[in-house]
Amino acid sequence: MENSDERLAENRGYDIKKAHTHFSKIARKYNDLRITDTAPITFIKNKLKNLKKIEMADIGCGVGRYDIELFRCLGDKLNLTCIDTNERMLDALVENMEKHNISRFKVIKSPAEKLPLPDNSLDCMVTFNAIHHFVLSDFLDKVSCCLKNNGYLFIYTRLRSQNKRSIWGKYFPGFHEKETLLYELEEIENILNDIMALKLESVEYFHYRRKSSLEELVTQAGHNHYSTFYLHYEPEEFERALEGFQDNIKRHFENTYDIIWDNEMTMLVVRKSK
Repeated sequence: MENSDERLAENRGYDIKKAHTHFSKIARKYNDLRITDTAPITFIKNKLKNLKKIEMADIGCGVGRYDIELFRCLGDKLNLTCIDTNERMLDALVENMEKHNISRFKVIKSPAEKLPLPDNSLDCMVTFNAIHHFVLSDFLDKVSCCLKNNGYLFIYTRLRSQNKRSIWGKYFPGFHEKETLLYELEEIENILNDIMALKLESVEYFHYRRKSSLEELVTQAGHNHYSTFYLHYEPEEFERALEGFQDNIKRHFENTYDIIWDNEMTMLVVRKSK
């Protein structure tokens, strides 16, 4: 029987080793390159407001950007397990947590599809901008075991169509065509339908007005703030695309020091049934 890594590589064109190298390289600068949205954290807080204590796991936690926000919102109610496959990301997470005087957490190095967590042990599981790196069916199987009855799973992600409408999808040559890992909503729903214990409670959409300069955008891309740039572009191809991106931005925006665009994200609220 093939394992999850083999299925991910074969079915979705995913280079496991290259992805690991990318996240290891970017771990120390990830906080500076990515935007952390607080709106989904507030949404989660409101959903869990009746719980006095919350046992939660963040899968694909990276360097803990969203985990810090979770502690800001939920405070002493929260006990958090942070899970990722990349050791350097987890090392950076520990440093980030310590800088914010956060101690009510533990880290586990594990694939999302093989979570070493007890059955029926969690009130809530979250994953932010990460499910496109998972074998989703295997991950959801583990979620259905780990959650308590009526427990929540919150999936925060960009859909493939949302990615196409982003500033990168519109103006960076080849970006939305190459980003094949992202799911569409219907695909996620179809996979969820096969997991008997999990039910999709709602789908929430988040819209953000972003502002940046061309120089800042070029810096982000140059440091591979999206894994797409590292995983799906050869070096010379990327340099040509980056030049094309700058030309496109200059044609479509009068002021390249004050570029404003809309960004879209989606959250799926999933619940374990009794």
